[in-house]
Amino acid sequence: MPTIDQIRAARALIGWSQGDLADQSGLSQTGIARIENGTNQPNSTTIEKIRNAFDKADVEFIGTTGVKKRSGEIRTLRGRTGFRDFMDDVYEVARTVGGEICLYNANPANWNKYLGEDWYITHSERMQEFRDNFDFKVSVNEGEGQFIGKDFVEYRWFPKEIFNQQSFYAYGDRLAFLNFTDTDILINVVRNQDFADGFRALFNIAWKHVSVKP
Repeated sequence: MPTIDQIRAARALIGWSQGDLADQSGLSQTGIARIENGTNQPNSTTIEKIRNAFDKADVEFIGTTGVKKRSGEIRTLRGRTGFRDFMDDVYEVARTVGGEICLYNANPANWNKYLGEDWYITHSERMQEFRDNFDFKVSVNEGEGQFIGKDFVEYRWFPKEIFNQQSFYAYGDRLAFLNFTDTDILINVVRNQDFADGFRALFNIAWKHVSVKP
């Protein structure tokens, strides 16, 4: 987790005030001030919000002392807040760019667990509004019966022996890698059209020759 010095340095790097960080993280300016002066020990949820706020501003923490601006095309998101930010990005691409969206190795239980059922219902409703913009294909474990996005997604079963808790998501010019554990989620998003298109090509081969309609 970022240290107090790293939080201060990250703000200075991008010219944020404590109020700016509070606005971007959904915390109070007083709470940020207390964290930075050492009078308040933040919990993991608070740190996650701060980290994700800086991540959206392309700021990375290095070890326990450094910070830097992200120079590449890879974005890292963590935890429930990061997952929701990721799904917001999927929605924006679906709404504005559309095209083919491919999700491999989806476990609907993970979406409900880390997003919350109410949040996902809201997401589903907004995706349905732009259903004509995109073609959304999702592969799930053979025998899966929970199709939470059935109103805007086509589902197919993939064999149990190739299913695990790592999901791959191609949308627009992005290819995302989602790693779920019992207690956390880590998402790496690579923004590269060739990678995204290459994954779609492989996905569609498997979709045509390996998958089975439920």
